[in-house]
Amino acid sequence: MFNNLSERLEGISKRLRGQGRLTEDNIRDTLREVRMALLEADVALPVVKAFVNDVRERALGAEVMKSLSPGQAFIKIVRDELVRVMGEENADLDLATRPPAVVLVAGLQGSGKTTSIGKLGRWLAEDRKKKVLTVSLDVYRPAAIDQLERLAGEVGVDFQPTASSDDPVAAGQVALERARREYYDVLLVDTAGRLHVDEEMMDEVKRVHTALDPVETLFVVDSMTGQDAVNTARAFDEALPLSGVILTKTDGDARGGAALSIRYITGKPIKFLGVGEKTDALEPFHPDRVASRILGMGDVLSLVEDVERSVDQREAEKMAAKLKKGKGFDLEDLRSQMQQITKMGGMGGLMDKLPGMGKLTEQVESQMGEKQVRRQIAIIDSMTPKERRKPEVINGSRKRRIARGCGLQVQDVNRLLKQHKQMQKMMKQMKKGGMQKMMRQLGAGGGGGFPPGGGMPPGGPSGFLR
Repeated sequence: MFNNLSERLEGISKRLRGQGRLTEDNIRDTLREVRMALLEADVALPVVKAFVNDVRERALGAEVMKSLSPGQAFIKIVRDELVRVMGEENADLDLATRPPAVVLVAGLQGSGKTTSIGKLGRWLAEDRKKKVLTVSLDVYRPAAIDQLERLAGEVGVDFQPTASSDDPVAAGQVALERARREYYDVLLVDTAGRLHVDEEMMDEVKRVHTALDPVETLFVVDSMTGQDAVNTARAFDEALPLSGVILTKTDGDARGGAALSIRYITGKPIKFLGVGEKTDALEPFHPDRVASRILGMGDVLSLVEDVERSVDQREAEKMAAKLKKGKGFDLEDLRSQMQQITKMGGMGGLMDKLPGMGKLTEQVESQMGEKQVRRQIAIIDSMTPKERRKPEVINGSRKRRIARGCGLQVQDVNRLLKQHKQMQKMMKQMKKGGMQKMMRQLGAGGGGGFPPGGGMPPGGPSGFLR
């Protein structure tokens, strides 16, 4: 997300670094580029105009610190303005009510509404330790009811059955009664969607809203629809008292215009971002962190939270102790690290949150995307315990047997073994020189990049998880 905008703004910053100070002339030229970058990102025109005007006023004002270079000063102003446009701070779910707290979810068909309820159920159960009940009132589409039932089972929350013959309002009331009777903390309600906004759908969702009186009414919208997302959000906001927005499919949106426009146009905060297809791919929306990501500053806070949530601390400590004793980094360790990284959204997601590493995200995804990781784990699974502990025993005949076992080629086995050797070497370097050497080899200090034929960056996941 925001890849194109990030590249444009980073280029603008570099050009400003050569200037002695910020003047009306270079500010005017720079703002013209910023304006074009925002328009190309599909940001709504009123937002672009307000953004550019506010940045101009601040850039020419006394608040620009003389000790900073023009590039730094300008980027700080842009970052502050991005945060302001997107909502200043994280807008949390307001569940401070007598249980059950009813959360009603609305949106168009195909926006990711049902999937978002599954993700939200998992987040509430795991992060907030809530007892959650879900119900689908999309009685016109039995497949949607089945989908939510399957998702609820997958994420470990409960499901209230409904049928195509049910009245949506009556079915919602039955679910609410069960939630009260069985002491649920939260009732998540999925409503019917259409391919476009129509009077019948709006009338039905209004009736459901009146009957259930939810504490949160969330609108789910596909970020890839750009300005259409903003227009649809506005239409729903006129019909319902929306309390927030879930922006889905942001992992496939290189522009990010919807995220920069929705809060300004509708006044409703973005509460969550859908960042992938898996049930754990839901992130609370933090405007300051997103602004830092847009400007290539990374998002270390979110990275730390990902590590705390996803990494098996005992495994990490066990491996750290093993390496400290001088024992080698074997293929069992490599597999464990790959599995941990997969839980955190893959190497691409990690790189995107590390300062200065955004440019490497696409390169990482092409070499160490989810498909490649699964293949490499399959190769290691096809080895004997002895081969995993002592890769040096793997000769030509063993390589052929391993390749047959996982349905891949001998070249794939060779590539994995080469990558493992590079990581072993990097582990030794890290014991001597720490993270700085790894960062230099990653290219943070100059055009390093990835090892030829490698896949994993030098140091691999272990460097991030230790």
